[in-house]
Amino acid sequence: MARKVILDVDPGVADALAMCLALGDPRLDVLAVTATGGNVRPAQASRNVQTLVEQLDPARSPRIGVADLEQPLRTDRRQLYHDDGLCGAQLGVAELHHRHPSVKVLADAIRSAPGEVTIIAGGPLSNLAMLLQRDPDLATQIGHLIIVGGTFSGPGDVTAAAEFNMYCDAEAAQAVFQAPTTKTLLPLCATSQVVLDYALLDQLAENSSSSGSVLRAILPPAFRAFRQRLGLEGMIAPEAVAVVATLHPELLETQRYYGDVETQGGVTHGATVLDRRRLAPVQPNLDVAVQIDAAATMDCILRGLLGQLA
Repeated sequence: MARKVILDVDPGVADALAMCLALGDPRLDVLAVTATGGNVRPAQASRNVQTLVEQLDPARSPRIGVADLEQPLRTDRRQLYHDDGLCGAQLGVAELHHRHPSVKVLADAIRSAPGEVTIIAGGPLSNLAMLLQRDPDLATQIGHLIIVGGTFSGPGDVTAAAEFNMYCDAEAAQAVFQAPTTKTLLPLCATSQVVLDYALLDQLAENSSSSGSVLRAILPPAFRAFRQRLGLEGMIAPEAVAVVATLHPELLETQRYYGDVETQGGVTHGATVLDRRRLAPVQPNLDVAVQIDAAATMDCILRGLLGQLA
């Protein structure tokens, strides 16, 4: 039976890759794709979610949730992903007239299958924090929450201490970390081990699927942006790694820790703090991916994007 999932994302090219993988994989039943601001502002994130679902045209359309226009965000990534979040790709979309807030869509989907839904949180955790503030009982009805973000053994990417998703809304991240939900954290130092290279573009050239068309539009400018802005000869896609981890948790080595997020410090705002003391006075509240089988994960991503699922 297909695993029920929700994608809570802020597209972003990496989130678009995750949507391509999840919506095209028969092993996943994507109940909803909910937008959150992050890589782009909330309104653009909502538009991008709808655009990608429409362009990918999955066999079963998920519900779409729109981001809160008042979502508090400290920064965005428009300097990397362009103002539209998709590196300037011209993808058409027909505007929906009846749109539902992401928090409502999340709540409805969780209640429809209590204990069975995996949420892949690929952006700032604002939606989930608001959801659990409004209805704390839903925390124990989430089957599994996979959080993309934070750090374990390496530096941040938006400051020396903080990873982007945690930094954008540190207060929300702290609230979600402390919620009684089964959680796995995929920190930057683990997901960045998986790097997509330019060879993918050649492999996509003959892919005539709807996802192939989307990827040919967004990936070339994304590779250029990663090279010009970050000096990388390739692209990391943490949200795509999260989709693979949902299907293949055996590719992760995890350890249990008590985790929190710094919300007060000037230099350390948004930093992920994991209590690694041998006799920590608090109980662990999340599993942290400390190592990943990068080669196997990359193989899964490539087969998924190229429509060659095992």
